[in-house]
Amino acid sequence: MSSDYHFEYTDCDVLGSRWRVAIPNKPETCTGLPDPVKGTQCTFTCNEGEFLDMRTQECQKCAAGTYSLGTGVAFDEWDSLPTGFVTHGINMNFGDTYTNCSNSTWIPKGDYIASNTDECTSTLSYAVSLKKPGSVSFQYIYPDNHMFFEFYVQNDQCQSTDSQNRWMRISESDWDYHYVPLSSGNNVLYWRTTGFSLSANTAKPVLLKNIAISGVSYTSECFHCKPGTYSDKPGAARCVPCAANSYSNKGATACQTCDMDKYSGIGSGACTQRPACKTSDYFYTHTPCDSSAQTQLMYKWTEPKICSESLEGAVKLPASGEMMSCPPCNPGFFSSNSSSCEPCPRGFYSNGTECSECPAGTEPVVGFEYKWWNKMPSNMRSSVLSSEYSSTDRSTGWEVAGEYIYTTPSDQDSDYMMLTLTVPGYSLPHSLREDNERVELSRITFVFETKCTADCKLYFMAGQNERNNMVVESWSGTIGKQSYSYLIKTNSTVSFSWGFQRTGAFDMKNEYSSDLAKIYSVHLTNVIGGVASECRQCALTGTDSDSCVSCAPGHYMVYGTGVCRHCPPNTIIRPEQPVGKEACIPCGPNTYSNKGRSACMSDCTLALDHKGESLYYDFSSMGNITGFQSSPRFTSKGLQYFHHFSVALCGAESRAVASCVENVTESKREVKGYICQSTVVPSEIRGQSVVSSQPFSIGDTLIGVTTESKLDDISSFVDNFPVESDLPDVIFYYRSRETTQACKNGRSSSIRLRCDPSVTVKNYISPPSNCSEGTCDGCSFHFLWRSQQACPLCSESNYKEIVSACIQGIQRTTYVWQQPLRCTGGVSLPPLKISTCVTLDFWLKFGVSIGTVAAVLLITISCYFWKRTRKLQYKYSKLMMTAGDKECELPAADSCAIMEGEDAEDDLIYLSKKPFFRKIKSFSRERTSDGFDSVPLKSSAAQEIEMS
Repeated sequence: MSSDYHFEYTDCDVLGSRWRVAIPNKPETCTGLPDPVKGTQCTFTCNEGEFLDMRTQECQKCAAGTYSLGTGVAFDEWDSLPTGFVTHGINMNFGDTYTNCSNSTWIPKGDYIASNTDECTSTLSYAVSLKKPGSVSFQYIYPDNHMFFEFYVQNDQCQSTDSQNRWMRISESDWDYHYVPLSSGNNVLYWRTTGFSLSANTAKPVLLKNIAISGVSYTSECFHCKPGTYSDKPGAARCVPCAANSYSNKGATACQTCDMDKYSGIGSGACTQRPACKTSDYFYTHTPCDSSAQTQLMYKWTEPKICSESLEGAVKLPASGEMMSCPPCNPGFFSSNSSSCEPCPRGFYSNGTECSECPAGTEPVVGFEYKWWNKMPSNMRSSVLSSEYSSTDRSTGWEVAGEYIYTTPSDQDSDYMMLTLTVPGYSLPHSLREDNERVELSRITFVFETKCTADCKLYFMAGQNERNNMVVESWSGTIGKQSYSYLIKTNSTVSFSWGFQRTGAFDMKNEYSSDLAKIYSVHLTNVIGGVASECRQCALTGTDSDSCVSCAPGHYMVYGTGVCRHCPPNTIIRPEQPVGKEACIPCGPNTYSNKGRSACMSDCTLALDHKGESLYYDFSSMGNITGFQSSPRFTSKGLQYFHHFSVALCGAESRAVASCVENVTESKREVKGYICQSTVVPSEIRGQSVVSSQPFSIGDTLIGVTTESKLDDISSFVDNFPVESDLPDVIFYYRSRETTQACKNGRSSSIRLRCDPSVTVKNYISPPSNCSEGTCDGCSFHFLWRSQQACPLCSESNYKEIVSACIQGIQRTTYVWQQPLRCTGGVSLPPLKISTCVTLDFWLKFGVSIGTVAAVLLITISCYFWKRTRKLQYKYSKLMMTAGDKECELPAADSCAIMEGEDAEDDLIYLSKKPFFRKIKSFSRERTSDGFDSVPLKSSAAQEIEMS
C-alpha cells in the first residue's frame, strides 16, 4: 500500500542528477516497494504556494488552509521546539567559580520563543542544506542593552559570517525584521544571548518569531496555518492573521467571530471571556479650545475595548461634555482668533498670552517649553509597544489632561506606553560662542511623577530616532513629583522618548492598569525652529546696534550696555550667558585658562614650597591615557565583572582624552573626558576579550591641582589614604556636569598622586580600602596613584659628595643620591671628579724635617739667651763684691753694659779645661748664708798660672 512508504531523493551526483526512491515507513517492511526512478534535476524548484508531489514529481498548489514558501521553510509556531532546532546553555568557568547553565535555554512561548535572562550564554541553532543561494529572515524584540544578542551563520567549514554584522540592533518600539543572505551548501544558523545585568533587575529576554529560510531545493508538503491565522485560497504563500474579536483553529480557511461576551486580540486562536468594566478601562482627555476659550472634558474607553458594561458590577462610561476653561498657551505661543495657539514670529517672545518684540540689545531665548497640555504638540507622538503584536488601534499610550500628560490604561500590563519628542536640531544664540567647549549645546528638563502598585518603571531615552534611542535614566516604583535634567552634547541627539511599563512580566494580564506616569512640563533649549519665552541681553556690533554678536574669548558683557570687557587673567567664561564680571570664573590652583577661555588646563608641571624647600614636579609621563580596573565582582549567578576606569590626568588642549565605550549594541556609545568609568565583563563571545557597557564620565572638567584635601566642595580625605612620608600628596580634582537621579549635582573625582620610589610598575592606582569601587556614594570617586613619576624633580640638595683618599697623587670625588631617594628626573648626578693631591708620606717627611730644624734653632736660641743671662749674673755678683764693707749700701753702678775687654776676661771662666761634670758643678749656684749666690772668681795671676 502507498501508505506504507514515502518517497525521497538520493543525494545529487556530480552531474546534478538524482533518483527517487521509496522509503518504508516501518523499518521491517522491505518488500513490495516501487522501483527507483530518475528524479528531477537538483536545481528544480517550486514557486511560493506550491509543493512538489513526489509521486508525479510535479509542483502542485497548496490547498486552502495551508501555505508553502516554495523553496523554503517557515517556523511560526512555538508551542514546542520545532524539529531541527537545538538549544543549550554554555557552562561558565571563571577561575575557581563554576556555574551550571544547563537550564539556561531558549523557551518556546507559543507565538514566539524567548531567550534566557541570566548571565549564562544560551544558544539556539538550526542546520539547513541549501541547493542554491537563499536567505534567512526573522522578527525579533531586543529591548534591553543588558542582554548581549548576536546572530551569525557558519558554513560546513565552521567559518562564520562577517563579524561586523553579527551585532543585533536594539529594538525600542516594536518587532524588528532581520534578513541575511545564505550561500548554497550547509549552513548552521546561531542565535546567541548572554545576560549581564549587574543590578537587582533581571535583563529582559530576546524574543524571536516567524523564522523563514529559503534556498532549499523543494518542499514536499504544505504547512497548515497555525491557530489565529487562515488562508482562504489555494496556493497561499503565507497565512493571514485573524482580526480582533475573531479566532481560528489550525489549518483554518476562515476566522470565526467571537461571541458577544468574549473578545480576542489580533491573531488569536481562541476567545476570552470579557471582564466587567472598571474605572481603569477608560481615560479622559480634552477637546481643542473653541472660540470662547472653552474645552470639553471627554471620557473614552481604552481601545481595543475588551470589558463588558452589561456584567454585574461593571462601571459605565462617565458622561462627557463638561465645559472647562482652556489652559493658557505654552510660552512662546499666543492665542489666535480661532482659539488655537500659534507660535510667535521670529524675534518675538511671549509668556503664553501675546507676543512682544525683543528690545534692542537683546535676543530671544528659543526652544520649546510645554507646561500646558490641551493638545498634543505637533512634534510629539504617542504609541504602545506590545510584546505580542502591534496595531494602529492601540496607538494611544499617553493622553493630554490640561496641566499634565499621562499614560492611559493598557490591555496588557507588560506593554510599553511610549511618548516621543522629535526636534530638527540645535543652534546656539549669537551671544554664545560655538568654539567654547563648555557651552551647553542644549538641555532638556522635565517634571514628572509615577504612581504604582506593582514593579512599574519609567524610562527616559535619547538618541537619533525613536527606534534607536538609548536609555539615559530610569525610575522604579512610585516617584513623587520631581525634575530631571539631561545635557545634550551632540547635534545628532534629536529624539527623546519616555516609556512606561506597569510590570516587566510578559503575560496577557491586566491587573495594574490604574498605575500611571505623569509629565507636567518639558523644556528644551536652543532648538532650531523653536519659540521664545524670554529675551536676554547680548553684545552688539559697532556698525549695527541691532545685531547681536558674541563677545571675544575672555570677555564678558557689562550689565545694561552690551559692551564687552576683558576678564581678569587666568579666568574662563561661564558657559551660560556671560553677563557681568561674575561671568569670569577664576581657574583653580595651579591651572591656567586655554586660548578660548573655555576651560582650565594643567601642563602637568607643578611648583610648590614645602617646609621651606622648593619642590618641582613634572607629571608629563603620567598624562597619557591610563586604564585600570577595580577588584573583580560577581553577580548572583557567578558572572564576573569589573569596573574599568580610563584616566587622562593632564595635558594641553591637543592632549588625548580618556574614553569609555559601550560595545554591546550597534550604537557603540562613547564617553570622553579626563576620567570615565565603564563596566566590563570578560567574554570570549565573538572573539572579544571583554564586553563593555554603561559608560559615564566622572570628570570632564579640571577644577584644580593642589596639596590640600578639599577644593571646591570636593574632599579627598587623608583617612582614605594614610600618609606614609613627609612629602605631600599632589591631588588633581575633577568634576562632571552630567547629572543623574542619584547625583543631582553631578559626579566628582580626585586622584591623589603619591611619591613612591619602590613602585616598579608603570601604573599603580588603587581605590580607598573602605570603598573598593572607588566610591562609597556613587557620586564622589577617589583614587591613589603611587608612582616614581609622582616624586618631585631632583635638585642639588638631593645628592652628596664622597671624597676618596689621595692615592699616588690622585684623588677622586664621587656624587651619590641621598637615601631614601624621593625624587625623579631633574638634575643629574655630576660626573666623577679627579684631581691631583700630595700623599701623606711627603707631608710626614716634610713635617719631620721642619720639626728637626725648628728644634735645633730653638736649642741654639735657648743656649744663647742662657749664656747671656749668666753673664749678667756674673756682673751683678762682681758689683756686690766691690761694695766692700759698706753694709746696706749698694755701689753705684757705672754701667750695666759689658765694657771692652771684659768678654775675653769673663770667658776664661768657662774655657778652663775641666771635666764635663766638674763644669756643670762649677755652673751651679751656691747660695751663702747672707742670701746671695756665691760666684768663684779668679785673680789675674791665677789665670796666668792656669794658662801656663
